[in-house]
Amino acid sequence: METLLALSRTGTMLEAATELRISQSAVSKRIAALEKYYDRQLIQKKGRRVELTQYGRRLVDKISPILSELRDMFIDEGSAGKGELIIGVSDAILSSWGPRVFHAIKDEMPDVTFIFHTHRTPVVLDRIRSGEFMVGVCTGSDALDTDLQSEVVTEEPMVIIPSSLEPIRFPSRGELPVITIEDYSGAWRSFRDEVVRLRIRRVVALESFFSVAQMAIAGFGHGMVPSGVADTLKVPEEILINLGEKGLSRPVRFVARKSTYSLPIVSNFYSALVTQLAEG
Repeated sequence: METLLALSRTGTMLEAATELRISQSAVSKRIAALEKYYDRQLIQKKGRRVELTQYGRRLVDKISPILSELRDMFIDEGSAGKGELIIGVSDAILSSWGPRVFHAIKDEMPDVTFIFHTHRTPVVLDRIRSGEFMVGVCTGSDALDTDLQSEVVTEEPMVIIPSSLEPIRFPSRGELPVITIEDYSGAWRSFRDEVVRLRIRRVVALESFFSVAQMAIAGFGHGMVPSGVADTLKVPEEILINLGEKGLSRPVRFVARKSTYSLPIVSNFYSALVTQLAEG
């Protein structure tokens, strides 16, 4: 069942095998065993990828919440905040200010073993739903994630890195063309309306804020990124255009399943995260 879930998320035998740390042949054998047991075709090839059949999708829809509940059974509610905490983190956070904040939290929670995974926000949310991650620290609006407990813990200002690091002024009229993150990003979905209001026009979309920043530094155009990315790359603050002052920031939020939100290990991590972010 876990293998079928992994295959539904990844779409290829290779990626599913990598995620589960088994061989591709083991993935194939497990799916074949399921198909034999249910006497139904659960997957079908589509080019180089694999799709679930209608029977496969129905089975995944049924087993996902059950497997999440089974994982929750092994979380010791009486541990008073001890044990293992598996955290999914948006890649731009774990590549910038995240490690500093998480290390400070680790010092406050010495009896906890922290296990970090970094993915795009939609992947983090999916793996929280499936029970693979206990909590997530990610970006974007929570308007569509009503099945999860979600709290905005800080707002990270967006900034403009001028092309070739040559200082510019925000135009008083017309549009400012920028390179920035693509539509799939949770951050983009949270502030795209504000981008239009500020007369910023996305001319190039990339999958990574760090790629955006490096392209801007190299001179391919102005780059719009979170302030933490610019700071990590040591872009001089005086040449940045701080869009946070104009109301443009990306929300950073803490996310967990409602069934695990009140567990001591989770609530302690949440409290420590809020405190660390408030202290800057």
